[in-house]
Amino acid sequence: ETEMTSEILSAINILTQPLGAAEASAQTSQQEALHAALGANRSVLLEQLRSDGSLQRAARLRDEAKGEADWYGGETDDVTWSFVQECLLLLLALTRHLTEELKLFQEAPPPSGSLRTPEMAPPLPPDVLSVSQQKTVGAALQFVVSLGVCPYLSAGVGVPLGRRSAFGAVVEKLIQRETSPPAGRRLLTTTRVLLQVAELATLATMVFSRHLGDVMAALCQLGYEPHREDRRMQPLSTEECRWCKEALRNLLGKVYQPIVVKELLVLQGGPKQSGPAGSSRAALGSAPAWLRRLCGQLLSERLMQPSGVQAVVRAVLEGGTGAPAGGDSDWRKCDAVARILAACPQQSASADGYFRLVCPQILDLLHFRDKLTAQQFQRVATRAALSMVQERPAFAQQYLLAPLLAPLHRCITASDRPDVQMVTKVTEEHLHVAVEELDLTRCVEDVYKIWVVGNSPSPTLLAALQDVLPVIFTLFCFTKQSVSHLRAPCQEILLWFLKLSETSAALSLLRQLSGLRERRNDVAAAFHFTAGGDGGVSVTQSFCCYRSDEDEELYKKLSGEQWRLECLVQLLAQLTDSDLAGDFFLDLLQELTGWAAALDEELKDEEEVDVAAMTLLEVEQQLLGGAERRAEKLTLLQALAVMVESLEQEQLLRKTSQVVDFMVSLLQRACVGLDGAPGVGNPVESQTLSMGMGLVATLLSAPQISAQDYSCMSKLLRPLEALSQQHPDVVVQELASNLRAVIATHGACRPESLADAARCRGNPGETTENSKAKSEGRSQQTPAGRFPQRPSPPSSSGDPDPSNKPLSDWLLEACDPDVPTRAVALRVVTRMVQRRHPEAVQAQQKVLTLFLENLEHEDSFVYLSAIQGLAVLADSYPGQILERLLQDFQRGPSLPSSKQERSLETRLKVGEVLMRASRAMGELAPHLGRPLLSVFLQGTRDPDQSVRASSLSNLGELCQRLDYSLGPLAQELSSCLTALIKTEREAEVRRATVHVIAQLLRGLSDKTTQVLSDVLLDLYRALKLVVRSDPDPAAVLHAQLALEELDHVMRRFVFPEQKLEKKIVVLP
Repeated sequence: ETEMTSEILSAINILTQPLGAAEASAQTSQQEALHAALGANRSVLLEQLRSDGSLQRAARLRDEAKGEADWYGGETDDVTWSFVQECLLLLLALTRHLTEELKLFQEAPPPSGSLRTPEMAPPLPPDVLSVSQQKTVGAALQFVVSLGVCPYLSAGVGVPLGRRSAFGAVVEKLIQRETSPPAGRRLLTTTRVLLQVAELATLATMVFSRHLGDVMAALCQLGYEPHREDRRMQPLSTEECRWCKEALRNLLGKVYQPIVVKELLVLQGGPKQSGPAGSSRAALGSAPAWLRRLCGQLLSERLMQPSGVQAVVRAVLEGGTGAPAGGDSDWRKCDAVARILAACPQQSASADGYFRLVCPQILDLLHFRDKLTAQQFQRVATRAALSMVQERPAFAQQYLLAPLLAPLHRCITASDRPDVQMVTKVTEEHLHVAVEELDLTRCVEDVYKIWVVGNSPSPTLLAALQDVLPVIFTLFCFTKQSVSHLRAPCQEILLWFLKLSETSAALSLLRQLSGLRERRNDVAAAFHFTAGGDGGVSVTQSFCCYRSDEDEELYKKLSGEQWRLECLVQLLAQLTDSDLAGDFFLDLLQELTGWAAALDEELKDEEEVDVAAMTLLEVEQQLLGGAERRAEKLTLLQALAVMVESLEQEQLLRKTSQVVDFMVSLLQRACVGLDGAPGVGNPVESQTLSMGMGLVATLLSAPQISAQDYSCMSKLLRPLEALSQQHPDVVVQELASNLRAVIATHGACRPESLADAARCRGNPGETTENSKAKSEGRSQQTPAGRFPQRPSPPSSSGDPDPSNKPLSDWLLEACDPDVPTRAVALRVVTRMVQRRHPEAVQAQQKVLTLFLENLEHEDSFVYLSAIQGLAVLADSYPGQILERLLQDFQRGPSLPSSKQERSLETRLKVGEVLMRASRAMGELAPHLGRPLLSVFLQGTRDPDQSVRASSLSNLGELCQRLDYSLGPLAQELSSCLTALIKTEREAEVRRATVHVIAQLLRGLSDKTTQVLSDVLLDLYRALKLVVRSDPDPAAVLHAQLALEELDHVMRRFVFPEQKLEKKIVVLP
């Protein structure tokens, strides 16, 4: 039977073989050569079918097909149509033969088990053709389409044959449309035969993979073209038109939909072009109106069927081949497809029905996992969703945003009872999964893609997102406590809303998230987030009936509120280019000022309440109201405290207007209670007020102040006037009056005592008598330290200029009992040492003694300034200073005035100085670090655990910078560290020991295998011992980090990075 297939294909090959070179050269033109070749090949085929015995069976099958073909017209004068008829007969014969053979193959019993082996390939079906046979059949199909379909299509239907190739232009001139049968009958005959051939799957692939567009164009013309009075186009009967329409519907239903959409778009054509007559765009023309309407209707049907959106997207973006045309998607194509999806077609019965079908498919485009197509599909889905929200907000809200946000909305309202299907699970575990992990993950990712990646804020999108932001924030707080891939998208969503929404909406949301306003649309009390198995989060609903401990519940509530505040402040810290953090801070301060003003009235009201005349319900309401107000105040103070502790000052007050608003709140709080009894109030409040007014004086001392800044500062005039008249402190009164004069006159009037009063603002302990004496004597004499009328701008560090006073004065002020004065003097002396001031160089020992004395001060502001000064001194004169510091670190403070009971604390402070000095050594560490190394190693054997931990911390900082000079000491260092790991009882010291190893590996990096080659195995075993057996989790964490660092080092050593380098070797 295989021979029969070969005979038929041989006959087809005879019919389609090219013309010989000698015969072609005898012709005068390509048209004549093609005409002669078609006639000659047909004659040769008929002759061989009659005379050649090897083609007898093929001739018999041809005759059978010819007898059943009612369309066969016999001999005609048109050579091309006669050639097409022979091709159709042979294709029908091949189709009938392969169909019968395939049926027998399917009905045949499988071979017996004794003849089959596991490695034996399955038998090949008879309809499988070889590559050469497929080429022969493809040539016949090409002739049929080129000679029997394309020439008879109307103008504008399909791609013109002459625009495809030079051969097509020759064929167009060769066709005789006036001869019988008419062109319409020829087109119908060819199309019917091609569809009959395509009933066999093997041949259908060859027909539709190359000629689908032409077959679709023919069916559209035969079934839908309006009737024309043309004698060449014999009209078809109603039954024939109905058959063509039905065949078109069946064809569109069984072919891969993206290819169908692509071909329909090609058939629909583009708009009418108005270009030059010779241009290619003008020559293409456009499709007829009836064809454009038909293609639009068919495209709409494809779009609204299941997976129709995906088919349209694939057709446009991927060319209908099922794979992306390029690496990166063309954003113009994506936008075009998005506009198509967002526009309701005219053929749709209703817009509501269209969006109901299309919107779920658009959401499905967001969930592709294939990296090749996910980016394109997500871009199309995002643009389509944004277009729908902008153009059809009502439908987008109902069919797009509501289903998308449904998992988040389910977290807001808890059901009273679980689902019926979950009753068994609930009774056993008391938990009901309200939102699955996959659903919540998809929801958050979809919100991120549409809102954040789309980045097209609109009122509809912002309003829809604002309703679920409390749930997203609660989810973000949960993910911050563990590892989850949802943390980053939640954070980006929250930041996107805070950046792009109106300031009032953002502040309202911040107040709600911080607990200052009643929580709305937050996670229901019965719902709890639970870590999922794939790194996501699921929502469970608890139906437990027992009551837990009230103290435990209170602790959970308070710790949860604190954690939410910390997470909220971390979000605000990410808004580095926004004024929102400062605006929220000022909003809270303004509310605090209002509460401070109403405090006296509340106290009076509570005193005037007559409990005896009230009912129990009224008393309960009175008490609950007071408790609620106090809880709100505590929440406000907690929010302010967390913001001040966690956010930088530059972020809280970024602009001059924010600084002014801050000062308005500060001054207004200072004005509260001025009407009461005169006298000096809280010294902390007085010092805060003085420092705040000094801040205003600093703003006014700028070299250039704009009119807008003065206009903004006008808010300070009223509180400054109240302070200048009512404050009990004379210095504050005068400073407030001077500041008010400068602001009111826009700098025209600048009192000389302004800068002097600002300098004196840091002395809250000054008595009223001294203040009065200064105010009385200020009009008669001029202080020596008075600033000029227009003071120069302050230095970048904010400290006074050292050039105004000699070193001796600063040394005296460094012994002042007033803490701010002493700290400022220490910082000035530090700057003089850093700049190598001549007086500081000469008085090096005095400066050293001064810093060591202040090192024992109790106030952190003072001893931290002393630590900074000693570090600068050690960096400038390491030879003399480091030796003294090392002695004090080993044996305790050596000054006669030192207190022995504070010896340990002073040694730890000296250790901090040595650590800062080690960091500042840089490349000099191998030269200057040897004495430090020996002292630190000895310090690891100190009786006090704090000194041992400090020595190890300093040892790590130093070893991180020694590089190759650490080699001779590697054995001693390794022995010390491994012994401490094995024998040390204090967890704090073990942590420091493991941290030294981590710092050592991090500092040496790629040099580790060279410097620590002899001790690397011992260090590795010590780290593994900590991981396996150490009870302290912090030490285990440090050990794991050190092992990861060691792993990176060894990976780079074993698998070095491949570099393409050219090396020139000089041969001897």
